[in-house]
Amino acid sequence: MIRSVRAALAAALIPMTMTGRAGADELVRPAEILRTGAEAAVAHGFPGVIGLIRRGEETQYVHTGSGDLTTGAAADPSAQFRIGSFTKAFVAVVLLQLAAEQRLTLDDPLERWIPDAPPGGTAITVRQLLNHTSGLADYAGDPRVSLPYLANIDPRQPWTPQALVDIATALPRVSGPGERFSYANTNYLLAGMVITAVTGHHPAVEVGTRIIEPLRLRDTTFPTTDRTLRGNWLHGYTWQRDVSFSDPQVYGAAGAMVSTLDDFAAFARALYSGQLLAPAQQRELTTTVPIDNTGAGYGLGVFHTLTPCGSAWSYVGLVLGYEAQMMMSDDGGRQVVAAANEYHLLADTPGTYALSDAVTEAYCAL
Repeated sequence: MIRSVRAALAAALIPMTMTGRAGADELVRPAEILRTGAEAAVAHGFPGVIGLIRRGEETQYVHTGSGDLTTGAAADPSAQFRIGSFTKAFVAVVLLQLAAEQRLTLDDPLERWIPDAPPGGTAITVRQLLNHTSGLADYAGDPRVSLPYLANIDPRQPWTPQALVDIATALPRVSGPGERFSYANTNYLLAGMVITAVTGHHPAVEVGTRIIEPLRLRDTTFPTTDRTLRGNWLHGYTWQRDVSFSDPQVYGAAGAMVSTLDDFAAFARALYSGQLLAPAQQRELTTTVPIDNTGAGYGLGVFHTLTPCGSAWSYVGLVLGYEAQMMMSDDGGRQVVAAANEYHLLADTPGTYALSDAVTEAYCAL
């Protein structure tokens, strides 16, 4: 399961950056582990990688390679990047907050909120969307979506959530509702549609007012149609092509957000320290379903992962041009976050193995 948490690395090692008080000395070994993993992956030709290691209030950063192959600018650990499926945790939090406000329940049938719900919408619940047990197929695997998206032929091509859901529902179901875990971006597009049905707002609005603004995540955005990245950002690559300006509509509530290492780490810590959810909803967040026979599980927008030093919560973000992962302790006190600016299309490479293993080893050294 650890190695299935995808990440990529970089092409020229740059010395590690360190911040924090004198106590940050205890982070030197974990940071060196992460840096060594980056160095091992550099030999395999990845453009750039940035990383964060945090214990308590102490933080160290690792940055290697290039954030822009055209200019040769170094990968900057404060740069924005597309966070892909990290977005799912934000969307799950909004729905859990709406449940706490008694505006919906997790066991509401999908059909209650979406009259044109997929077949079986009376049996599929909001909870099953969030923990990927709806049994719906993933539209992202259909060549009508995946081929033009991966080729980045027309980043302006309009995709509505309903159009993508229609593609998914035309595909064979993976299982019956509630039978087993099967990861599908379709679930979170539908979750976003539920948010709109309950609140009257696009999920980007609710994420902004409920999470981004209260936590002061200044470098985090939820684009809906605008492909442009602004300010300090990592250029993203696939097959050495700059695909930074890809279409956020393709993933929407399943993976359209942009953030930074610091902002996402702050969000995750706030979430697990109880700042965003009431105790009842916190328990719902961390109640998992098994992922096949891996020993790992999936809660509501979050993975529960097994490591050599025990279990940890993890996040995975894969989107055109970017791969990212995070591991964190139950209380959010120990965190390792890494992001790379190339997407290898789910291919297992020595570079992705090197970073994935280094993230796990660095976490266990905290």
